[in-house]
Amino acid sequence: MLPYRRPRWGQLDTILLFFLVGLFIYLGYRINTGLEYRWNWQVIPQYLVRHDPQDGWVPNLLVQGLLTTIRLSFWSLLLALPMGLFAGLMRTSLHLLNQLIGGTYVILLRNLPPLVLIFIFYFFISDQILPLLNIAEKIALAPEWVQKLSLWMVAPPDQLEAFIAAVMTLALFEGAYIGEIVRAGINSIETGQWEAGRALGMRRWQLLQEIILPQAFQRMIPPLAGQAISTIKDSAIVSVISIQELTFQGMELMAATYLTFEVWITVTLLYFVLTYSCSWLAGRLEVRLSRAYLKTC
Repeated sequence: MLPYRRPRWGQLDTILLFFLVGLFIYLGYRINTGLEYRWNWQVIPQYLVRHDPQDGWVPNLLVQGLLTTIRLSFWSLLLALPMGLFAGLMRTSLHLLNQLIGGTYVILLRNLPPLVLIFIFYFFISDQILPLLNIAEKIALAPEWVQKLSLWMVAPPDQLEAFIAAVMTLALFEGAYIGEIVRAGINSIETGQWEAGRALGMRRWQLLQEIILPQAFQRMIPPLAGQAISTIKDSAIVSVISIQELTFQGMELMAATYLTFEVWITVTLLYFVLTYSCSWLAGRLEVRLSRAYLKTC
């Protein structure tokens, strides 16, 4: 009897690649024959970039939507990370009041549909609070470089209030999940680390800053990367309040051109490029931190 030989990962990857290619070819054939769909891929590039007589090549609808998705995800994560860190520290606090506050925030936000939160923040914050601040009017009266910076980093003045409401909603929603990641990362550190720090006379905040959080952060990188990818994907839900991100632009373009498959396949590929880039960067960061940790041991 011949010994069992486990297949190599390279062979499995090749088999899976051929299977996926065959599946896509079959789906394309079924769409072409069963639905009598007329493919028109040659018009898609003009919706990615266009040539302007004055400015040259500039982003068109789909790339503009992708850039808005990047801005939305960036600001949401920038706010969600400190909120999640604070919630995680509150949940691991020794004081009951802090635990109740952190637990209420996490449980409440994790058990509410994000679509409901989007509408609540949109109709309350962008309609009631933000107009009192006159942010759009102040930016319109600001120097030209401030207006350009606001346009590239945030949103056009007429969409600024809705954009801020969307960012705040996503930040609160994602911050609740990040809070659980931080809590799990802190609780995963061995008890001996805490005892060793106390034996050296460290206070709790010194323990967290010098010993616990550096080790916990390395363990939190994979779930944090997954949450960053989830933030990018969750940003599509703000299309319901007319934020012109990638999904919104895809729906508008499909309604105008009836290129259903071409538009949504292109949108899917753009999302994949964005999320895979985040996954790759997180993997590189994890490897670098692992090497740095091994050098210090």
